[in-house]
Amino acid sequence: QVQLVESGGGLVQAGGSLRLSCAASGSIFSINLMGWYRQAPGSQRELVAGIYNGGTGGITSYADSVKGRFTISRDNAKNTVYLQMNSLKLEDTDVYYCKAVLSSDYDRQRVYWGQGTQVTVSS
Repeated sequence: QVQLVESGGGLVQAGGSLRLSCAASGSIFSINLMGWYRQAPGSQRELVAGIYNGGTGGITSYADSVKGRFTISRDNAKNTVYLQMNSLKLEDTDVYYCKAVLSSDYDRQRVYWGQGTQVTVSS
């Protein structure tokens, strides 16, 4: 059984920083990608940042709205992805969801989602 556990959300003032963590646990065979999405109530989930296998530390992609402010990274040994969020803006307020595309020891590659963590940016 695979589970994604998120942490690091909270309340922060505009201009401040937060670091989100997402750890995948269970009988994981391999991880193709991990990423972060955000979703406002009543809206579709939108990509914030993703990291794919490749290069020395993975290949990353970012939404235009967070480029230069957010950094995604991973720790392969811990099956964990991080999202360092700097220079936070009011419009960054949202529920952030971790996504993983992985295969387990007992199943083919599938998409897994965390339960979401609230990020609130205040003035």
